[in-house]
Amino acid sequence: MLNAKRVVVVMPAFNAEKTLRQTYSEIPFDIVDEIILTDDGSSDATIAVATELNICALKHSENLGYGANQKTCYQQALNRGADIVVMLHPDYQYSPKLITAMVAMIGSGHYDAVLGSRILGGGALIGGMPVYKYISNRILTAFENLLIGSKLSEFHTGYRAWTRDLLEALPIDRCSNDFIFDNQMLAQAIYANYRIGEISCPTKYFEEASSINFYRSVIYGLGVLSTAISFRLNKMGLISTKLFEKISILN
Repeated sequence: MLNAKRVVVVMPAFNAEKTLRQTYSEIPFDIVDEIILTDDGSSDATIAVATELNICALKHSENLGYGANQKTCYQQALNRGADIVVMLHPDYQYSPKLITAMVAMIGSGHYDAVLGSRILGGGALIGGMPVYKYISNRILTAFENLLIGSKLSEFHTGYRAWTRDLLEALPIDRCSNDFIFDNQMLAQAIYANYRIGEISCPTKYFEEASSINFYRSVIYGLGVLSTAISFRLNKMGLISTKLFEKISILN
């Protein structure tokens, strides 16, 4: 716990057998109360490793998609009384040691969400991010900041922390079950005027770290552009789409 708030780490997992133990070993258990892992139809021993580590583990009988995995993770965290939920990939791409800092930023009362940015600090390329991914990340983020009216360094990180209030308020069930889920959920949070902070996070790219291929990256990029354009048109009152309709706007 931190400031009397229950902290739950959720792990959307797919074939994470080789990296789960290392990720788990660096989690700061002085503030983390529970870990929940959802296995999205893995073909390896992810569930067996999670059970060995005494992690609360759920399993989809088939692969439902990255977004669907997160929906299960977040709902389970809320069901188990989480006040602050941190999404940490079990592939060891993001540093678990930053959980304390991310939770503290939310616990301070200044932020409703915190993102672990691979761009802040300039370590993305050093950590092995492919050049084409880095360039597309920067271009898409600039486009989104322009249309959405935000000033984030990165929209595409998978390292995120949320308050319970935000997770209960946002209609994330309307977001995609695929990789674009992350982007759509963040757009919803900004649409509702939630306060979003960022922290610099080193990243690691290696064989076991999850990463979508070039074709899926292109599909993701098109989804990002569509989400940003839809955001702006909804804000202007020109259209009303399911992703943004009836979202309660904070003052």
